[in-house]
Amino acid sequence: MQGRRITLRPLHPGDFGTWQAVRLRSHEWLTPWEPRRPPGSPDVIRSRSAFAARCKARERERHLGSGYGFGIFVGDQLCGEINLNGIQRGPFQNGYVGYWIDEMFAGRGYVPEALVVVIRFAFEDLSLHRLQVAIVPRNRPSRRVVEKLGLRCEGTAERYLEINGVWEDHLRFAITAEEWHERRSELLARWVGASPL
Repeated sequence: MQGRRITLRPLHPGDFGTWQAVRLRSHEWLTPWEPRRPPGSPDVIRSRSAFAARCKARERERHLGSGYGFGIFVGDQLCGEINLNGIQRGPFQNGYVGYWIDEMFAGRGYVPEALVVVIRFAFEDLSLHRLQVAIVPRNRPSRRVVEKLGLRCEGTAERYLEINGVWEDHLRFAITAEEWHERRSELLARWVGASPL
């Protein structure tokens, strides 16, 4: 999927070397905002086979329609990931979005651009009704992403997720299909450069 400056595509086992270099370089930048690896589980950052298994798991999720993971690329350079996870159908029609960016590429607007591309995909291709993004309140760079897009804050979920070994409160942001259709032209023009249909 294309944005103005970025390309989103699923990662495959051949991306391991590049992905590992980005994750190692940005370790201190990313670790405070991510869950700890469960004891005894393989280290996906250090193990090529664990990374390949992760890619296969993401492929199964795509086939099942339960999740979609994408690398964020600027040209040929991997600079982060954005994932649409936990898709629920039935009366909810909801998904959760998470993202991370290489510290070297932070602050350039690549993640808001990627998020708009994923929002369009979720509402227009997958026909979801609602997307949610949960962010640790003190994670200012991540909060700036949803603030730039004007996603609605629905409040604080106390001790919502385990992050780096601590049950952290999260601010929950959301957008619905109705809001997307109302703001589609504005968001695409600003972040993707696509002409509205």
